[in-house]
Amino acid sequence: MSMSLDPVATVSPHPLLSRYAECSMWLARYMERIENLARIIDVTEIFVRSGASDGWRAIVQINADEERFYASHSKATADRVIAFYVIDAGNPTSITSLALAARENARALRPLISTEMWSQLNIFTQFLRGLRAEDIRPSEISQLCARIKQECQTHTGITEGTFYRDQASLFYNAGRQLERADQITRLIDIKYHTLLPVAAGVGSEVDISQWTSVLRSAAGYHAYRRVMAGDLRPSSVVGFLLKSEAFPRSLVCSLRHLHNNVSRLRSDYRLRDAGGIVERIEFLRAGLDDQTVGQIITRGLHEFLDWVQRQLQDVQTDVAQAFWPPPRPVSAPAIEISGQTQSQS
Repeated sequence: MSMSLDPVATVSPHPLLSRYAECSMWLARYMERIENLARIIDVTEIFVRSGASDGWRAIVQINADEERFYASHSKATADRVIAFYVIDAGNPTSITSLALAARENARALRPLISTEMWSQLNIFTQFLRGLRAEDIRPSEISQLCARIKQECQTHTGITEGTFYRDQASLFYNAGRQLERADQITRLIDIKYHTLLPVAAGVGSEVDISQWTSVLRSAAGYHAYRRVMAGDLRPSSVVGFLLKSEAFPRSLVCSLRHLHNNVSRLRSDYRLRDAGGIVERIEFLRAGLDDQTVGQIITRGLHEFLDWVQRQLQDVQTDVAQAFWPPPRPVSAPAIEISGQTQSQS
């Protein structure tokens, strides 16, 4: 008796429109960025309330927003930083602005995403647009950040359960991992050099609370305590956030998943332009694997993290040039035409 093949399994994959690929990647990046920012704001409020100084300025530094923030604010106080990063529509890196950008990318993806994904994003965005100054007071910010984090995690869960597994989902997952890798390096870079030269000695109550806040900012406190109980040395925390193979937000874990998703674009969907991107990610992974944490710190942690961030930016640029290059001018070569990648990033 002959067996008939499943027709669905034998259909060759359909080509994915460039704009769908781009919107999938940036939807993931924006939602990941929102959750990360809400987590940092929440932890910073607790951290500063315990007596720490310069915690709010560190948020501005992590997001490289010094020029934009200090153009309209003389000092990084709690009220000003929270407003700037939660409800300021004029700040493209605020949570409200990021949510609106995520929704616009989801709008372009309506033929691909589920009704549940679209509805949840709509409700979340409307909630953020309705926030007022009284909703973001320091006394209220912890509860608000908890709501924002929960909404982002709900989005992740709905996406995991409903997003069809094809090229669009690979671009989405690649975007999420790329954003995680970038955010963890920014957090380590700023926090390490902010907290290292403290007056209190290593192992003091102040020192422990500070490095605990770093782990909480990365959603890694409980995972770290599980495998590194009692060891809160700066080098150990940095090593965990950079090199833990099991912690989903570590740099090495994010790069592994990023490599897997881009490799599948090349192998499963025959996107040959992904080959150079895979090689760049492998080069980046090798630079991390070939050094111990002690060697990285000794040779210069800031320099290493700066190199990683530049490589990650190059990965995003390579993806954009390979899969959604900007339109070329036809009759007016003197006019510069900006691609969507620049506006989104």
